[in-house]
Amino acid sequence: MVTAYFLDSSALLKRYVPEIGTTWIQSLTIQSSQNLLIVARITSVEVQSALARRQREGSLSSNHANQILQAFRYHFDTQYQKVELLSVVTQLAGQLVSRHPLRAYDAVQLASALCIWSQLSQENNVTLKFLTADDRLLKVAQAENIISDNPNQHP
Repeated sequence: MVTAYFLDSSALLKRYVPEIGTTWIQSLTIQSSQNLLIVARITSVEVQSALARRQREGSLSSNHANQILQAFRYHFDTQYQKVELLSVVTQLAGQLVSRHPLRAYDAVQLASALCIWSQLSQENNVTLKFLTADDRLLKVAQAENIISDNPNQHP
């Protein structure tokens, strides 16, 4: 049985910036775990934005932010399967914001997970879990019947 993890940017950032849930996320993303790691293409922009914000606010030095960004880019290119921002994803994201109080990028993250979930569910040996540290997004994902977890619940 293969476990696939769809990590939104709030969950994925924990791999690179120490905070609650970092150890758990790192255990899931280490190469020896052989988990399938999936992200939305827009995650790249969201992670860069979060690092730049932390640098501006002073919680990350410029040097440390650059080191993290370099590691993230390497992993993004070599370890993560990406869900592209296709029209099916944007259409589903539009439906999600109509049904739930979601921010646009959160809707795109969840729509990406739902699209890949429908593809993976046809394979008998794959289980997909949606990971987010955003409680509102977690509740919406659960309402959409996707297996979800919050890394903040794994200190």
